[in-house]
Amino acid sequence: MLVSSALVLTALTATGLYVRSTREKGDDGTVVDFTTLEDGDEDLEDFADVGELDYDPSFTEANSGRVDNPGLNMLGSTAGQNMAPEDKQAAGEEAAADGTDQEGEALTADNVSEGQEQEAGAGEELAAADPQTPSDGEKAAASSSEAASESDEEEKKDEDAMSTLPPLDFTEGDVLVWPIVGNVLVNYSMDKTVYFATLQQYKYSPAIVIAAVQGEGITAAADGQVSRIYTDPEIGTAVVMDLGDGYELTYGQLTDLTVSEGDYVNCGEVIGKVAQPTKYYSVEGCNVYFKLTKDGQPVNPLNRLS
Repeated sequence: MLVSSALVLTALTATGLYVRSTREKGDDGTVVDFTTLEDGDEDLEDFADVGELDYDPSFTEANSGRVDNPGLNMLGSTAGQNMAPEDKQAAGEEAAADGTDQEGEALTADNVSEGQEQEAGAGEELAAADPQTPSDGEKAAASSSEAASESDEEEKKDEDAMSTLPPLDFTEGDVLVWPIVGNVLVNYSMDKTVYFATLQQYKYSPAIVIAAVQGEGITAAADGQVSRIYTDPEIGTAVVMDLGDGYELTYGQLTDLTVSEGDYVNCGEVIGKVAQPTKYYSVEGCNVYFKLTKDGQPVNPLNRLS
C-alpha cells in the first residue's frame, strides 16, 4: 500500500514538472516569462477595451512584403507576397520594358480586328442569303414615302370633293326664298330709324325680323356654304352663309343646328330650328333674324324675296 502511494506521488510530481516546462517554453524552443504576463494583466484589460478591430490582421500580414507568412497565400504566390514594395515596383518596370503591355494591347487589337471581320463576314452572308432584304434606311424611306403618298391622296380627295361642289354664284338678278313663313315684325331700315317694342326705342334695322313658332324648322333661302357660326347676345345663335359674289346671308335666333362650318347647303334644306327669343325681342316674341349683305354692307332682303 505504501509502495503504491509512493509511485502515484512520484508520477504526479513528474507530470507537474513536465507541464510547467512545456508552458515556459514555446513550440520553437523559446522561453515564455509568465510572471511578466501576470504583472501586465491591467495593460491587457486596457487593450481589450479598445473594441473590435476594423481590419483583418491576418489579411494585412499575408499581403505585406516585409512579413514572412508561410502557408498564407491569399493574394498570389508566396514569392510575390514576400517581395518588398521596392522590388515589386522594379519588377513591374522591367516587365513594362520587356513589352508586356504592348503584347496585351496587340492581343486586344487582334481580338477587335477578328470581331470586326466576323461581323463583316456575317453581314456578307446575310446579304448573300437574302439580297432583297431592305436596310433600316430603306425601310424608313419607304415608310416616309407611303405616308406622303397617303397625305397626297387625302388632299386629292378633298380637292375632288371641292371640285364636285357647284360654284357659288349669286348675282343681282337672283332671288331668295323665305326661310320661314310669317309676318315681318321689324322691317329693314337703314335710311331712318324704326321702333323696337322690347327696347322701347327707335334705331336702324339692317335686317328683317320674321315672326315664327318656337321649334319650327328654318330652311336655307339660297344655295351657299356655311362660313361662320357664332352666338350673339341680341340675335342668339347665328349662321352666316356665303352665297358667292360678295353676298352673305345671316340667320339669327336659331337652335338645334343641322349644319357646321364649311358645309355646302342647297336652297330649301333645313339648317336649324326656331329658338326662344333673346331678351332683346321678348315683346316681339319668337322670330327669325334674316339679314342680307353685299361686301359687308346691308341690303334690303325684301327686294330679293320671291
